[in-house]
Amino acid sequence: MFYAILAYHVEDAIKALTPQEDAALMADLLKINTRLHEEGTLGPSARLGATQDAFTLRGPGDGVVIDGPFAETKEQLLGLYVVDCATRDEAIAIARDLRRVNPTAVYEIRPILLFKPGAPLAGK
Repeated sequence: MFYAILAYHVEDAIKALTPQEDAALMADLLKINTRLHEEGTLGPSARLGATQDAFTLRGPGDGVVIDGPFAETKEQLLGLYVVDCATRDEAIAIARDLRRVNPTAVYEIRPILLFKPGAPLAGK
């Protein structure tokens, strides 16, 4: 089954990292990405752009475009991973690996029920 691991963090804390601290954090996360890729577990993953550059489409009909994130929260969604795991516990273990190198982040783990119908994607 595919799981989305959504990475939340206080955006200002990430922005406050020095370039060296950010590079070190990304290098540690990349080690996990590389391991998961070699295991055949990692699907798409991304570091998202700043919430100040985000916009939301909501409302009836064509909707209305609103600048910024859709909710006022302390933590913002800053990245995501798609992982292919046989069990929920395997997805939790991956999120725990990510948290070990980025301990102030919060990771939400959600099953993916539909992943682009018709696209070839072999799950475990």
